[in-house]
Amino acid sequence: MKRCRSICCVFAMALGLSFGVSTDTQAASSVKVIDGSQLTTDAESIGYNQKVARGEDLLTGYSKIVRMGPGQIYAGGTTIASHVVPEVGVGVIIERAKEEDTEWTFYDSWNKFLENTDRVSAKKYLDVEGDYYYRVRTTHSAGEDMSSSFTDGVYIEEP
Repeated sequence: MKRCRSICCVFAMALGLSFGVSTDTQAASSVKVIDGSQLTTDAESIGYNQKVARGEDLLTGYSKIVRMGPGQIYAGGTTIASHVVPEVGVGVIIERAKEEDTEWTFYDSWNKFLENTDRVSAKKYLDVEGDYYYRVRTTHSAGEDMSSSFTDGVYIEEP
């Protein structure tokens, strides 16, 4: 009797776990993704750099976008070197898409380079068209190393 009860409990737990996994998978698949970025209604998104295969100069980098209000965003990126290098750079690209789109389109960009330092940041507040998802894509460079990062898409309402 105890053995039968134990087997039933194990079976019920396994069945419960399999339903939990399939529910999570279904929920995750309902989120639209364009080129690796989820389309969200979150107030902000931060994306961290993809690791450099070989490199001694670049420590990390990130991209950031924040919805400031209808038709307004804060966007930028930061590059951090592991030590002082001859040049540290950050190139920030703003892209946008509608929910029905299959790719991001260019919206704006800027870059910043500093010499003999270990970090650089570049940021802007922008007035943008509403009813789009916006993301930030950033290129990070430190000495001889390069990497990139990108955020999820943040929905911006009409002003």
